[in-house]
Amino acid sequence: MEQQPEIFGKLFESIPLHTEEHLDILLDTMDNDRASYFLIHAVRHAFHSGIYSLGEAEVISKSIRVLSKKEKETEVS
Repeated sequence: MEQQPEIFGKLFESIPLHTEEHLDILLDTMDNDRASYFLIHAVRHAFHSGIYSLGEAEVISKSIRVLSKKEKETEVS
């Protein structure tokens, strides 16, 4: 059976980090696509933690859907 790498931690309870250096690599190599990906996960995490009002959550939810749709369209192209 293949051994899974040990997880150092998680960003926004969804993005695994394998080492502290892994975080440095993520920061040093961040581009627009990765920045959008991290922002979407950060906002989802804050939403699930009850940080926003209902109106704010609605605007954020729509924004995530728009950005996610654009990312998927870019991947298909």
